[in-house]
Amino acid sequence: MIAVSIAGMFNLAVWGGVAMVLAIQFLRSVRLVPTKKAYLVERLGRYSRTLGPGFHWLLPFVEQVDTVVDLREETIDVPPQECFTRDEVGVQVDGVLYIQVVEPEKAVYGITDYRYAAVQLAQTTTRSVIGTIDLDRSFEERDLISSKVVGELAAAGQAWGIRVHRYEIRNIAPPVSVRAAMEKQVTAEREGKAIIHRAQGDRQAAINKSEGDMIELINQSQGSMQRRINEAEGRAAEIRALADATAESIERIAAALSLPGGAEAVRLRLTERYIQQLSNLRSPDTKVLLPADLSNLNGLLASVGLRDDNV
Repeated sequence: MIAVSIAGMFNLAVWGGVAMVLAIQFLRSVRLVPTKKAYLVERLGRYSRTLGPGFHWLLPFVEQVDTVVDLREETIDVPPQECFTRDEVGVQVDGVLYIQVVEPEKAVYGITDYRYAAVQLAQTTTRSVIGTIDLDRSFEERDLISSKVVGELAAAGQAWGIRVHRYEIRNIAPPVSVRAAMEKQVTAEREGKAIIHRAQGDRQAAINKSEGDMIELINQSQGSMQRRINEAEGRAAEIRALADATAESIERIAAALSLPGGAEAVRLRLTERYIQQLSNLRSPDTKVLLPADLSNLNGLLASVGLRDDNV
């Protein structure tokens, strides 16, 4: 009786274990694949299919997920390496790779480690490109180096199931001695440029000063010329005004002389002016020559044409 119960319990335990294993296998057969992930399924040791995002059911005991592949773009550091330029100068070059798996089955079964392979190919391509350019141009040809590396990796990536988006060179470090020489060269070039700029500035300042002096002299000469012109025009206007006034006065005198009694009136006026001028000769510093006979005023006036002897 006891033996039967022990056998029954054993059988129950065995069948319970089998049921538990089956349940675990069925649960493991249900797979939920997240976004940007790819599950590679093998059936009895052979590649079967690739599971994309979503719900999937595997055959228990027959199929299993062998590898989970991340389909997002990833960054891979390319470690520093020594490269020699065309002028035989050693430089340390490192960079960054940006790659993405586009065919998971090729990335897993086509190559052992696509990351390591991509880094090695990037380094070898960088060395070959650096060897074709001089040190001075190596700092300027980063785009050329990057494009060459991306081109080589793109060709190899088709077999590896990856896509290389870009390759960026992080540093190009020459030796300390070369760096010191380059710094001295840059300093000398900057000082030379500064001297040239100062010389050009002094030259331009001298030109500006000479042009300013020339313009000032021109303005002064033009001002002097205009002043003389204005003075001449003023004198001419004055002369014309005096001439016009004299002509007008002469015309009036002539008109007055033609009137009855006009000549006598003019002589009378001139006589008064003559006598008035004689009265102004009382200054002791003035020397005047007078006729000997001042008592004969009529004769004196007649001698200067201010009196008519017939009157």
